[in-house]
Amino acid sequence: MNGFHKLAERGFTLIETMVAVTILTLAIAGPLVTANRAIVAARISRDQLTASYLAQEGIEYVRAMRDKEYLLAYQAGGPNVSTNAWSNFLNASINQCRSTTCTFDPSRNMGSGSGMSLAPCSGNSCAALYLTQLSNGTYGYTQQGGTVTPFTRTVQAIDVSASDERIVSMVSWSYHGTPYSVTISDHLTPWQ
Repeated sequence: MNGFHKLAERGFTLIETMVAVTILTLAIAGPLVTANRAIVAARISRDQLTASYLAQEGIEYVRAMRDKEYLLAYQAGGPNVSTNAWSNFLNASINQCRSTTCTFDPSRNMGSGSGMSLAPCSGNSCAALYLTQLSNGTYGYTQQGGTVTPFTRTVQAIDVSASDERIVSMVSWSYHGTPYSVTISDHLTPWQ
């Protein structure tokens, strides 16, 4: 009976050890899962903030194109400055972005009436943005000296009326296979 008692003690010790290891594993795994989720949430929040800034930059850039057309028309003088500037803005600067989505590269020249910095997306997709280190961390399409980012930015102009153009700027990206996007829109009208 004495041998059986020793065998039983060793068995209970093994069971106790397995229970202790299980409890320890659960105690460590719970906080690790929580920490992982917090890191993922922080990354998604950071990406959403960056995407919001990039989308707003798209709106501001198109607004600057409209303003530049007005300043050029004002400098040229003559009657109907606002009408002429609005017509140039619609028919030359953003015309290519009225039927399809465009990308814009802020490193390229805004150019009067040319929309040089706007380019229609090829096919159904637009190129990813690069973060360039050479120009103090600017997002654009210059691959030289840049790092590819997960962000894709599109700008589109939608006719609302003869004196109202809706500008939609969308930035999309994917993180761990989940697609995300931020869309900002604004209405531009001619200067009065």
